[in-house]
Amino acid sequence: MSSTQRWPEQGWALLHLLLVVSFSQAEEPVCTQRGDPEIPQMFKDGDIMLGGIFSFHSSWKNRRDSYMDKPLPLQCTSLDFRGFQFAQAMLFALEEVNNSTVLLPGISLGYRIYDSCGSIAKSVRVALAFANGNEVVSQPSEVPCKRPAQVQAIMGERSSSPCMAMATAIGPFHIPMISHFATCACLSDKSKYPSFLRTIPSDYYQSRALAQLVKHFGWTWVGAIRTNDDYGNNGMATFIEMAQQLGICLEYSVSFFRTDPPDKIQKIIDIIKASTSKVIIAFLSGMDLDVILHEFSHHNLTGYQWVGSEGWIFDSQTAAVDKHHILDGAIGLSIPKAHVSGMREFMLDVRPLNVSSNEMFTTFYETLFSCKFKQSKSSSRNQKECTGLEDLTEVQNIFTDMSLMPIFNNVYKGVYAAAHALHLILSCNKTCNTKVQLDPFTILQHLRTIQFKTKEGEEVYFNENGDPAAKYEIINWKPRENDIVEFVTVGLYDASLPENKQLHLQNESITWTQNSQQVKYSKITVVANYSLFVSL
Repeated sequence: MSSTQRWPEQGWALLHLLLVVSFSQAEEPVCTQRGDPEIPQMFKDGDIMLGGIFSFHSSWKNRRDSYMDKPLPLQCTSLDFRGFQFAQAMLFALEEVNNSTVLLPGISLGYRIYDSCGSIAKSVRVALAFANGNEVVSQPSEVPCKRPAQVQAIMGERSSSPCMAMATAIGPFHIPMISHFATCACLSDKSKYPSFLRTIPSDYYQSRALAQLVKHFGWTWVGAIRTNDDYGNNGMATFIEMAQQLGICLEYSVSFFRTDPPDKIQKIIDIIKASTSKVIIAFLSGMDLDVILHEFSHHNLTGYQWVGSEGWIFDSQTAAVDKHHILDGAIGLSIPKAHVSGMREFMLDVRPLNVSSNEMFTTFYETLFSCKFKQSKSSSRNQKECTGLEDLTEVQNIFTDMSLMPIFNNVYKGVYAAAHALHLILSCNKTCNTKVQLDPFTILQHLRTIQFKTKEGEEVYFNENGDPAAKYEIINWKPRENDIVEFVTVGLYDASLPENKQLHLQNESITWTQNSQQVKYSKITVVANYSLFVSL
C-alpha cells in the first residue's frame, strides 16, 4: 500500500510497533505484549530456525476502528494459492538442505511460517514476533526484558509495502530478510533498510527497461495504470522520469488498489474511454489486475496494447481471469525462466498436514480439491467428501500451475543463501561447530558477501544494495485455441551490458492486440500549449 492512503492500516502498524512491549512500574520488570499473540500457520522445530511470511490470503475485511476500544483481529479473506506455493518452495529448499551431507551436515533447519494476508499491520506484528518472541506475559525476573531473535533469517514478503514496513521494524535487530518478489527500488536504500536483501531485481532497472521498450516500438503517446502501493507508485515514477527523457508523453496516469470502492474503478474506466492513446503501461500486481479485468470486461475495453511489469506479465492466473481477451498480445518484462529439479513434484505431492486441527489448511485443502471433510462446519450433502488421499495430478487449478517457477526459484535461492551463510559461520566441513553462538547480525554480514551456485548452475550473490543482477525476458501473450495463452519469449534485457546493447528484440515473432501482426500506432499528432495529463 502507498504511504498516502488507508492511514488506519498503517496507523495500526505503527501502534503495534510502538506498543509491543510495556514495562510495569514494579520493582521487578514485567514484559507484556499488547494484543493477541501471532500463531504460525506452519511450524517445525530444528537446530536453527528460519522464518517465513507469505500471503495465504489476498485481502481482508475492512473495519472501522473507533480508537476507543481494542480493535478486533484482522479478518483475512480470499485464499491465495500463490502464497501456499511460495511456502511450499521454502519447505522444498529446507528439505533439500536438511537431507544434504555437504551443506550444513548434521544441522537441521526448522521453520515458522506466518500468513500476512497482504496486510502491512499484520506483517509488522509477525516480524516483531520473529524478533523477540510471542509470549503474552513473561514471569517477573531480574533479567532485562529482552531475549534473542526467534529466527536467524526471514523469507518473504512478496509485496514491497509490507517489506518496507517489516524491514523498518526489524532493521534495528539486524535480522536478515530475503524477499523473493518485492521489487521497489526504494528497498535498495541500505540507510533505511540495512537488513533487507532480495533475489529479484530492483525496479530501478525494470522501469527503465519498460521505457526503452515503449520507445523501441515508436509509441510516444501512452496511458498508464499502476497499483497504488510502493511497488506501483515508485515503479511508475521512475518509468515516467525515464519516458520523458526519451520523448514519451503520458496522457493519463491512474492508480488502483484491490480494496478500492467500485466508483474508483469507474473513474478509471471513464478516463481510459475518453483517451486517445492506444497503449497502456500497466505497473500492477497480479491481484490488482485481476480485479480490474473483471470490471473492464463489462465495458468492452478491448483493442488496447498492454505493456506489463513482471508483477503479472507471466502469471497464468491473470491469463485465466482474462476471459474477454483484453490482454491478448500484451508484451512486458519477466523474470527469466527457471527450472529446479524436484520442486514441481514436491509441490504437487500435497497431503492434508493435520488439516483437521488447522481451520485455514482445512479450507485450503477443501478449496483445492472441491470437497468437504465430514467434520467441516460448512459441509454440504451435495459436495463430495474429502478422503485425505486426493491426488493433485488429477486436478488442474492455480495451485498446479507452475508459471511462477522463476519466483519459486527466488524463494529457493533465498533459503540456500541463508544456509550457505550459516555453513560458513559454523565452519562446517564433515561436521559443523555447534558451539558457535549464532546471531542475526553475523549472518547478515555473511549474506552480503555470499556467492554460490545452485544445483542447476545458477550463480547467486547480492550487490552492495542487497540486489541480484538485473536480467529480464521480454514476454508476449499469444492467444491459442481453447482460450489458452502462451507466454512466448521474444527478447531479452540485460542491464549489465552497454546501454545500446541492453535491449534485444525479435520483432517479427510478436503478436499484437486483437491478434494483429502490425504494431499498434500511438503517437502525438498535435501538440497543444497546455497539459493533457490526467492523474488519479
